[in-house]
Amino acid sequence: MQIKDKVIVVTGAASGIGQAMARRFSREGARSVVSVDLNEEGAAATAAETGGLALAADVSVESDIQNVIETTESEVGPIDLFCSNAGIGLGMDLSASNQDWDQSWGVNVMSHVFAARHLVPRMIERGGGYFLNTASAAGLLNQIGGAAYAVTKHAAVGFGEWLALTHQHEGIRVSMLCPQAVRTAMTDDGVATAAAAGDGLMEPDRLADFVMEGLGDERFLILPHPEVLEYMRRKTADYDRWIGGMSRLKQRLTGESD
Repeated sequence: MQIKDKVIVVTGAASGIGQAMARRFSREGARSVVSVDLNEEGAAATAAETGGLALAADVSVESDIQNVIETTESEVGPIDLFCSNAGIGLGMDLSASNQDWDQSWGVNVMSHVFAARHLVPRMIERGGGYFLNTASAAGLLNQIGGAAYAVTKHAAVGFGEWLALTHQHEGIRVSMLCPQAVRTAMTDDGVATAAAAGDGLMEPDRLADFVMEGLGDERFLILPHPEVLEYMRRKTADYDRWIGGMSRLKQRLTGESD
């Protein structure tokens, strides 16, 4: 996919990965970049920088996603690329509340479902369209800590697979962005971040380079950290060995090992 002259929506655009992608799409000549975020002021700041529209939305609420689509298509034009990027990191272990799990499910999974539900029929009618859904390497490899995050990111990858295999022949393209640790507001000094940052903490602007490359090739998996592919192979080649290794890594990071 070429970005030039395209209408693009980016959720979670007030900061971090979403902001970096919005900026890059604008520089690459997108016709318009619509910046969406729960943080209305942050979305407005990104939109002012990119010359696009800013919209406030809670991506876990279907009517908010529907409003983003309706407003964009009525005020800007048909959406070519919808980037479901907004994410949340809650629920570190079994003590996580039901509210944390529900919120994680809503933001990390159902936001992707809502966008597809309301956009796929429109895109098919006009010949096709593209979804870029931000998941995480945790959605492929799991994560030490971050139970709700890892589980919902797995579900996000699963939904992306389903969307692609079901509608690819109708012109719908899907890419799943699955980085390891990226320097964003979600990054902290906890165990989950320490594990994910083993191959380095990537800057959002650098990640945007990989996004452009992956979209250009229309790859399903966009892996800014290339090591993730080898980790996936090791995991599927011998699950028991992989789980044992991850268990030992967890003990080392938490100081439980000798």
